[in-house]
Amino acid sequence: MYDLVLKNGTVFLPEGRSKVNLGITDGKILGIGSFVDGNEVIDCQNLFIFPGLIDTQCHFREPGGEHKETLETGTKSAALGGVTGIFEMPNTNPLTTTPEAVKFKINKAVETSYVDFAFYFGGTFENSQMLSEWENLDGICGIKVFMGSSTGNLLSATDEEIDAIVANGKRIIAVHAEDEAMMNENKVKLLQDSNDVSMHPVWRSIESCLNATKRMVRIADKYQRNVHILHITTAEELEFLKNNKHVASVEALDKHLTLSAPECYERLGTLAQQNPPIRDKRHQDALWRALNEGIIDIVASDHAPHTIEEKNATYPETPGGTPGVQTLIPIMLNHVHEGRLSYERLVELMAYGPSRIHKIKNKCFIKKGFNADFTVVDPKAEHIITNSEQASKSGWTPYDGKKVVGYPIMTIIGGKKIMQDGEIIGRSNNPIEFNL
Repeated sequence: MYDLVLKNGTVFLPEGRSKVNLGITDGKILGIGSFVDGNEVIDCQNLFIFPGLIDTQCHFREPGGEHKETLETGTKSAALGGVTGIFEMPNTNPLTTTPEAVKFKINKAVETSYVDFAFYFGGTFENSQMLSEWENLDGICGIKVFMGSSTGNLLSATDEEIDAIVANGKRIIAVHAEDEAMMNENKVKLLQDSNDVSMHPVWRSIESCLNATKRMVRIADKYQRNVHILHITTAEELEFLKNNKHVASVEALDKHLTLSAPECYERLGTLAQQNPPIRDKRHQDALWRALNEGIIDIVASDHAPHTIEEKNATYPETPGGTPGVQTLIPIMLNHVHEGRLSYERLVELMAYGPSRIHKIKNKCFIKKGFNADFTVVDPKAEHIITNSEQASKSGWTPYDGKKVVGYPIMTIIGGKKIMQDGEIIGRSNNPIEFNL
């Protein structure tokens, strides 16, 4: 008899959808078939059972920015949104650029997290000689490089700095690709004294993104090192990257797929401000084409919370970034409902893609012997997203008031129910493992 049986659901197996039951014991998937014997049996009639979906880009601000978010509140948001595991970014204070900083985060996450986790290690010129060793620390999902400044002080802007990082190590390097020198010039020549947030995509221009992406791909090609271009925003980058998939994988954000300029800035003001910027419909259309052509490998939230007071200051002194780990799956399910992609493609983008690019061990697939992680969704559930339901310390979402069809109703990690019907009922707090 299994510890837990999920019966009557539509299960998304690697080979396709199937009406099978799942048997879980000791946190592992041990049965896929027609059995019903379990100490606990959950009837999943009319529900979809996905492998546990992962959000591979989150900023939880701990240490140093706990007034915006903590690992506890951020991972609670993740669990409520159907997310079973998160990758957290290194631009905290202090930066996650030493083994000591990684150890602090892992210990804090073990103590307070609601979902499983891994951390990016910040790559800098100063620590580049040690990256071959430090990239293999437990709980590390890869190396992160900021080519353009965003929140925090983790900046590697020159080719010399980037070359030193790429030359050391072999694991995936995730890249914030905006050209710092070009943006600094644009701020003086184009933004000038403007306080108009709709200038954000002019200041942080198409050219700055394309130039940074080309520079990173050139250096990665030199060392045959795989790089992962984060939060892609421009049609021009996608055109370039489709011919460089041998070295570069690509991430898109739900915000760039959902919101577009100028409407988002007119309606939301600085609440729509993030780096790189939300751009006009031409670029959004290019993102959707690339997503359905397989150029985009992962969809993530880039959960980057700031307080409403910080966001309500005068642009451009306002910080870039929006919350999103709790709303990522509902927004993407709604895009499926509206016909923009399939459920199978969504699973590829949030389970199989992360597993392939980051070499995740024993997760992201519904297979015998794998961890019993599941995102269970009701594809017909209607829900209105609100600020008040957000568990993030920031307390707001750019999607406030948006109606979605399709909603996560259960988060299961290691065979344990973490969230059910919008309520947190458990926690999971394990470092995600990787096949190094």
